Amino acid sequence: MQIIILVIAYFCLLFGISRWTGRKATNETFYRGDRRSQWYLVAFGMVGASISGVTFVSVPGMVMGIDMTYLQTCLGFILGYVLVAYVLLPLYYRLNLTTIYSYLGQRLGPRSYRIGASFFLLSKMTGAAVRFYVVCIILQRFVFDALDVPFTFTVMGMVLLIWLYTRQGGIRTLVFTDVLQTVFLFTALLLIIWQVTGDLALTWGETVHAITTDSKSRIFVFDDWLSKQNFWKQFLSGVFIVIVMTGLDQDMMQKNLTCRSLRDAQKNMCTYGVMFFPANLLFLSLGILLTQWYATHGIALPATGDELLPTFVTHTSSVLHLPSYFFILGILAASFSSADSAMTALTTSFCVDICQRPDDEALRKKVHILVAVVFTIFILLFRVLNSTSIIDAIYILCSYTYGPLLGLFAYGLLTKRPTNDRLVPYICIASPILCYLLDGLMGTYTGYHFGYELLMLNGMITFTALFLSRKEPKELLSL
Repeated sequence: MQIIILVIAYFCLLFGISRWTGRKATNETFYRGDRRSQWYLVAFGMVGASISGVTFVSVPGMVMGIDMTYLQTCLGFILGYVLVAYVLLPLYYRLNLTTIYSYLGQRLGPRSYRIGASFFLLSKMTGAAVRFYVVCIILQRFVFDALDVPFTFTVMGMVLLIWLYTRQGGIRTLVFTDVLQTVFLFTALLLIIWQVTGDLALTWGETVHAITTDSKSRIFVFDDWLSKQNFWKQFLSGVFIVIVMTGLDQDMMQKNLTCRSLRDAQKNMCTYGVMFFPANLLFLSLGILLTQWYATHGIALPATGDELLPTFVTHTSSVLHLPSYFFILGILAASFSSADSAMTALTTSFCVDICQRPDDEALRKKVHILVAVVFTIFILLFRVLNSTSIIDAIYILCSYTYGPLLGLFAYGLLTKRPTNDRLVPYICIASPILCYLLDGLMGTYTGYHFGYELLMLNGMITFTALFLSRKEPKELLSL
């Protein structure tokens, strides 16, 4: 009952902010926040929005399989955010874009524009559904199973709550709710760490020593080039993940485009990028402490890393008297802050890029409802299909769906040549299929499977095909 009260109280806070920010809201408010957001609010809120429930559940469990090597990817994130701030943001602000895919229409043609936006819609809907699936599973496990509420109704109810507080103010509402949710997320994380260290009878100094001397505290892998955890593979993958999943993602860039000026947006991006590293360091440190807690209490580690934190919470209900609502609070904050912005960005892109009716408020409201319905369906489908680690599933899916976006933007930015716009949709569809076949062949004949570097391969294939299919300048054709 306490957890149900927590969910209701949490939603009431979000809805109160929604009512305040949604007054006299227009499409300009929903799409771009009237370009009045303070950069430091956006930066702080984006930390929580990017972390999501997936990070809260999966990252601590990563230490069971790959130690703390995920921090190599996080180092790449920092360089990626700098590149986005000083290469992509100036372009977006100079063109005064509402959606970033409008650039593809101006640079490459209408079909490139539509296919780019379509890949974003598919990518974001898939990724956001995976992330929000986490919170629904956790709530089902800790709350609704005991009440005999079917999982389908849990999903429908949670998505309905998000739709209610985002339907009016859109991105302007999210700038403020993300700040609140980031505060709650890190409060919950620190409280859980405090509970674990307290049970292990560790001071803060002893906690740092216990983490740094643990065999799972390994960060860097330089000696094994075939390993997916090799530093350069992880670092470069981190760079490209940020470029694609932030710089080429309407969801993340929409908040940046609400800042008052390009300079403010760049300060926001760089600040946010640096904050991401210590945030993940905290989650991985929690993972090491949890493995030590399991060993101390003679409890076997769970079969998968995704179960490390949830199983701990289950045990501590009787061992530590740890209030489950610390965990639920963190999950709610992380998952709501990523799902609400995804639904807003999907609505924006569909109205502006696909329907090309940015001023139609009635259409925007209908599309927002449609997005909520499709979002619900995707979450339910993922529960049936998922068979791997959640965070790996997201990055694998995004490697296939964001790769063509990487190739399209790279071609537009790095070359001045036109391309055959008529062939672009076929190229963007063929590239992920070819990557899938190459991965299968590599696995069959060498035993090696692509990891996060699949994103770079996908983008490179798309770029090469666009270059080979380019239209020749008229002056050359006349020779």
